[in-house]
This record gives sequence, C-alpha cells and structure tokens, in this order.
Amino acid sequence: MDFSNFDSAPIWLTLKLAGITVLLLLMVGTPIAWWLAHTRSRLRVFVEATVALPLVLPPTVLGFYLLIALGPEGWLGGPVKAATGSALSFTFTGLIIASTLYSLPFVVQPLHSTFEAVGKTPLETAWSLRASRWDAFLTVASPLALRGYITATVLGFAHTLGEFGVVLMVGGNIPGKTKVISIEIYDRVEVLEYTEAHILSGGLLLFSFLVLLTVYTINRRLPIHVT
Repeated sequence: MDFSNFDSAPIWLTLKLAGITVLLLLMVGTPIAWWLAHTRSRLRVFVEATVALPLVLPPTVLGFYLLIALGPEGWLGGPVKAATGSALSFTFTGLIIASTLYSLPFVVQPLHSTFEAVGKTPLETAWSLRASRWDAFLTVASPLALRGYITATVLGFAHTLGEFGVVLMVGGNIPGKTKVISIEIYDRVEVLEYTEAHILSGGLLLFSFLVLLTVYTINRRLPIHVT
C-alpha cells in the first residue's frame, strides 16, 4: 500500500463529528432521561417510543426525512437558507443534527436506567437539607449516576463513528466536509482498494470491541446506589 495516497481527512472529520454530537447528546439527553425517570405523565410512553425510534427505523428512512427537513424548502432548512443563504443539507452542521437524532437512544436509555436506579431518596434527603433542586441534581444525583454518564458517552461516541445510511443521505459524499470513515470505506470497496478498506474497517472493529469492553467493565466495577 502507498501510504502517501492515504487520506486521513475522513478520520479527523468523523472524530470531530462524534465529539460534537456526544456533547449535544448529553445536553439534550440528560433532561429527557431525567424527566422519563421521574414523571408520571401519560406522555411518557410516547416520548420513550419516539426516543427509541432510531433503534428500529431503517437509517435510510430517517435520513430521507431529515434530508427533506434540512433541505432548501424544509421546515428547518428553509428558514436557515433564508437567513444565511444556504440550507443545512449536505453540510457538516446537517451531519451533526442527523447524528444527534440518530444516536439519541444510545444516550437517553442508559441515563434513564441509571436515574431510575438512583431513585428519589437521595434527592429528598438533599431537599430536606435545604438544597435547591438544581444543587441536588448536580451534587447528589449526577455523581451517583456517573456510571450511566460514562456508558452513555462511550456508546454515543461509538455509534456516531459507525453511522453510514443517515450521514450519506443527509451529508452526501463531499471530501473534507461530509465524507466520514464509513463512507470512505464504501468508496474504497467500490474501486476495489481492499487494503485501504481493511485498514479503516479494522480500526473501527478494534475500536468497537474496546468500547464494548469498556462499557461491560464499567458496569461490573462501578457501583450504583439503588433505592
């Protein structure tokens, strides 16, 4: 193999996408998971089903509807184009939006389970000591839910790395802008460059195994207080 022709741009673009997506997922997923763990609303089942939808929905279907929504005439891409002159489809920003929605259940579900396991007793104790709800969440619930946060971060990051159908539909295959590792592997296979495809695929395979190993190790060793 001639390493001088090896393009590392998709790797760095994918890592950048995964990092930003995980940060957004934690910001969005934490309040959703917290609400699901403590609410008695009838809407809970609807929200749970909506969050879990990417687990069963074909990626191309989700990508298709996101492409329409983010396009020049979409309900989200249209106003953005009117304000900035360009829509969100086939852009890195569009990839971030698509990746956030597609990986949402991999962050919300571990956090939801952990918040339920923590229970309300530690929070009620903090409230009895005149801690505000925000202080109780930051200083009591969040530390107890550390295992859930680690699991959610690792799974969200790894899932974003392996995306293909959604990112291809929304971002296309633009080198340096939307061409991520999974698309690069597909391109290499199409032109029968199996050595390059092996290197990229092997790297993702090894990373995925290490991710699962990390998650299972955390779940076994990091205690969680169940009430």
